[in-house]
Amino acid sequence: MELLQQIKENAKKQCKTIVLPEGTEERTIQAADQIIGEGIAQIILIGNPAEIKALAEKYGLKHIEKATIVDPASHAKKEQYADLLVELRKSKGMTKEQALKLVTDPLYLATLMIKSGDADGEVAGAKNATGDVLRPALQIVKTLPGISVVSGAFLLLTNKPEYGENGLIVCADCAVLPNPTAEELAQIAVSTAATARAIAKIEPRVAMLSFSTKGSAKNELVDKVVKATELAKQMAPDVMIDGEMQADAALVPSVGASKAPGSPVAGKANVLIFPSLEVGNISYKLVQRIAGIEAVGPVLQGMAAPINDLSRGCSVSDIVNLVAITVNQAAGLN
Repeated sequence: MELLQQIKENAKKQCKTIVLPEGTEERTIQAADQIIGEGIAQIILIGNPAEIKALAEKYGLKHIEKATIVDPASHAKKEQYADLLVELRKSKGMTKEQALKLVTDPLYLATLMIKSGDADGEVAGAKNATGDVLRPALQIVKTLPGISVVSGAFLLLTNKPEYGENGLIVCADCAVLPNPTAEELAQIAVSTAATARAIAKIEPRVAMLSFSTKGSAKNELVDKVVKATELAKQMAPDVMIDGEMQADAALVPSVGASKAPGSPVAGKANVLIFPSLEVGNISYKLVQRIAGIEAVGPVLQGMAAPINDLSRGCSVSDIVNLVAITVNQAAGLN
């Protein structure tokens, strides 16, 4: 079964609720209709009910009536969410008056729903910038225990079954943190292993990438990856993690056996951790464009609940796929 279809089928078994704060955005409401129709998730749409109804009629949507529609200007839990926001942000000087204003912002409202247990995850970004999506998420939902950084993973779907997990490779960070420290890089490795398990349903074999394999080069950049590898192993002793290693040593069995004999990961890695955002972003775009590899993502990881950011150029199918991925992440965190 194609991976994305498998992800959707897995999502259908979870009965999770995903909030879409851009409920009056045209692609978003069409995606919501498809998601409900296919049974991928229960949906909360945030937006003016009259606008949502008009869009549903315009596009002939048949399932939107099954969505929960929340008007950000007036909703039943406005006071409750405002009190929660004051409690969470009182150290930053948050007042009740400020909180009451912020709970009318769909992006803040969505994250407060998640924090309150009224939703399991969020997908946004079709009309909002990444920073605007992440700001309330980091303030309210925050990161997982032991994790201080949010990172972005991609699922690379290749037609080369000899690489990764039958052609699937999960890699990070390709989207968020420009120059992680060794400690942050270790966290990214552990988060990406969790993403591989939750979304792709594979047992991760994590390669910490560098331009050196097991001491073949000496440089402070190599030292960072060596330290990160040690820290990641300490953080997640149940995960196969090894490094530092070059990409060919990570992916090609003969090269891995030659350069890193005895490694449990070399030659059969299915999770690749890049030493910096620069390397990761360039690498995934190169293989996407030159080799025609399908890159699904970015999937944001490290949050205490899944909150994913869309490209503003996204399609309806992109939103549907990301909601399905978010459901799988939510199930993996439980």
